[in-house]
Amino acid sequence: MHLTMSLLLGVNIDHVATLRQARYAGALDLPHAEPNPLEAGHDAHAGGADSLTLHVRGDRRHMQDADAFRVRSEIPLPLNFEMGVTEEMVRIALALKPDFACLVPESRMEITTEGGLDVLNGLDPIRIVVARLQDAGIKVSLFVDPDLRHIDAAVKSRADMIELHTGAFANAQGDAVESELARLITAAIAGHAAGLQVNAGHGIHYTNLSQILTVPHLTELNIGHSIVSRAIRVGMTAAVREMKDFMAPYSG
Repeated sequence: MHLTMSLLLGVNIDHVATLRQARYAGALDLPHAEPNPLEAGHDAHAGGADSLTLHVRGDRRHMQDADAFRVRSEIPLPLNFEMGVTEEMVRIALALKPDFACLVPESRMEITTEGGLDVLNGLDPIRIVVARLQDAGIKVSLFVDPDLRHIDAAVKSRADMIELHTGAFANAQGDAVESELARLITAAIAGHAAGLQVNAGHGIHYTNLSQILTVPHLTELNIGHSIVSRAIRVGMTAAVREMKDFMAPYSG
């Protein structure tokens, strides 16, 4: 008998911290410093999130180190720690001990992550970081564009997973939508065939989700901005529950 596994939802709560930092960047110890990412994580858990994602950036623009450690210690969900390929972030990850670490590119000038990790040209340092994290019992994902060259490099890095960057698809218009979707499908097939777990994320929202669900071999979607935005109207628990309901038809 063939059993189809449900598509998992990782909820990225970074932008809860973005809103908090807009007012309380220098006073996080105040009891009314809100919104609180920890509370958002609990609400996401109540809504059916399968994991939580957070990204401590080098410039600490949203999530702070303390946020990561509180979420890790107080919320009984797997934690996906997004991180730059830097010694500082490796040290934090080794202390935090998340279930998963997703290596992502960082630029001080970007508002949000703008593309996939350049695994092809950064293979040697990436491979070293992958090994260090795996030695600590952390499964490692690489955030990559749907480009077969980078997927091949991800295999060579010995990472456990890839997360396909869906941003180009999300921003596409007209005929480019189908073109970008085709790239994602091809990349997912290649990653799966190479033995990698295939996840996806960036720019996925309640409207374009149905197209993402045509991509085969996905294990988890990591979604943040859309869910946090929806939560302003209906609350985090309801927003997560809605997204989970929309994901239910996925057949893999």
